[in-house]
Amino acid sequence: MRCREAFLRFAWVALAASLFVGIPARAQNPAQNWPDRPVKLILPYAPGGATDLIGRPWAEKLSQAFGQQFVIENRGGAAGAIGTETAAKTAPDGYTFLLTPNATLSILPLLRTTPYDPVKSFLPVGRVGDIVGGFVIHPAVGPKTFKEMVEYAKKNPGKLSFGSAGLGTATQLRLEMLKWRAGIDILHVPYRGSADALNDLLPNTVQMMNEINVLPHVKAGKLILLNINYSQRHPDFPDVPTLTELGYPNSDVPIWFGILAPAGTPKEIVDKLNAKIVEIAKSDDMKARMQALSVVLPLQTPEEVAKHLEEDTKRNADVIRIANIKLD
Repeated sequence: MRCREAFLRFAWVALAASLFVGIPARAQNPAQNWPDRPVKLILPYAPGGATDLIGRPWAEKLSQAFGQQFVIENRGGAAGAIGTETAAKTAPDGYTFLLTPNATLSILPLLRTTPYDPVKSFLPVGRVGDIVGGFVIHPAVGPKTFKEMVEYAKKNPGKLSFGSAGLGTATQLRLEMLKWRAGIDILHVPYRGSADALNDLLPNTVQMMNEINVLPHVKAGKLILLNINYSQRHPDFPDVPTLTELGYPNSDVPIWFGILAPAGTPKEIVDKLNAKIVEIAKSDDMKARMQALSVVLPLQTPEEVAKHLEEDTKRNADVIRIANIKLD
């Protein structure tokens, strides 16, 4: 009996020791077995818009790469603030991330108080796309070129209306920059997302937009692309000039997308996810899928994304100040 009791005591001591030894090992490398269950990607806009179009291929590729589902959750509303706040307040355990355009981070907080801090509430993970697009107009309006649109707007102040994904978005900033630089008056009509805006653009309820979900309709002849808000022309529309070529340098207001983690997420997980994002972005298949959406893929470390966000915020703050932009 004594031998049996001694054996049991020894077994319990050995088990406790093994568990104790295992805890520091796991704590030192939380990314070792990550992810071992599904991961949520919060998109702060409604389905069908640019964020959704970009987010779904990324969710698919990350699911394949890690062998765990990356599940999209669309949380639209308040110009992206609702979904962004939701992501900011989730547990920083590596199982919830935010996939968002720069507007929720480098524009909206400059225009109103947000329930999150774009720097303190998040850890940048990676860049997942830059939009190459521009202003489009409904053909029923009449203008066929950017110059003709400007002339029309000057002769008809307030008659043109522009649909955006919401107040405080980068596309609103693009409109305000255009109005200021060209000296024209165009009515801004904010929607819950760019898909809703597109639904009103196609029947000419609003006359203009600046989103990637309009470009298939340009190819179909239902809309006219007036310019490109990017440093280079669009490969699918080689005859459409950039704003710089049209005489409006430094007016593009870049639109870029990133994945961010709630503050406190282990750096090992952030780095592991970033490495996979960069690997996927280099693949020919992902490049082709993004090009079909009019998106290019930059390659950046988390630290480079943080620096890019800082610079983008300063640039947008200057635009907001110079153009005297205010939320209605």
